[in-house]
Amino acid sequence: MSDKTTYPKEFLAYIQSITNKRAKVVIDHILQHGFITTEDLENTYGYNHPPRAARDVREAGIPLETFKVKSSDGKSIAAYKFGSIDNLQINRIKGRVSFSKAFKRDLYELSTGQCAVCNGNFEERYLQIDHKTPYQVGGDLSDHSLDEFMLLCSSCNRAKSRSCEHCDNWESGKKVDICKQCYWGNPITYSHIAMKDIRRIELQWEGKEVNYYDKMQKNAEKKQTELHEFVKQIIKEKMKG
Repeated sequence: MSDKTTYPKEFLAYIQSITNKRAKVVIDHILQHGFITTEDLENTYGYNHPPRAARDVREAGIPLETFKVKSSDGKSIAAYKFGSIDNLQINRIKGRVSFSKAFKRDLYELSTGQCAVCNGNFEERYLQIDHKTPYQVGGDLSDHSLDEFMLLCSSCNRAKSRSCEHCDNWESGKKVDICKQCYWGNPITYSHIAMKDIRRIELQWEGKEVNYYDKMQKNAEKKQTELHEFVKQIIKEKMKG
């Protein structure tokens, strides 16, 4: 049942002016049904990453609350409804500012065509412009400076989104300095990952190096252990020596 009549006309005018496709799906569904679930987003609208659709709404300045409901098979899943109207951020109503091709080209040349997280080499079209400090925390920057952005491959961008969306600073703190000290904001020099005491390293084997990778994988299988745990064990033994 819709709770549309409980919203002021001004609020309805703002939210109905949004043109972003994913955000509009969430908004229209909530207006009609009062809330939308991750199950709705996946099964009805075909979004494989439902939090991204909800994030589009928040990035447009529209407050959303997340709560738990039961799915059709009885599992606990997330659902979204409009939050307090007092938290509406009109200055974000049009969403993110788009980037020029020249801006992306400059970032591409600066990064030498590498994803900032996995260091993989990609053609420019396969890399995505990413705010080092998430838009949800720091908003968009009126003066786009190259050192405030980086290029990520789609896989690393999705991984960052999932990690950030489960960080306490994402939902409540919204402190830019915390994001700047996070791995996802600065993969080279950082003190935490989503406010947890975690360190990580991305490794790639290329050319002749692939032989070493294959040997490690076979040895890990013989010891019936995961490859990443096997690599950690090799490092531990080497450091002891």
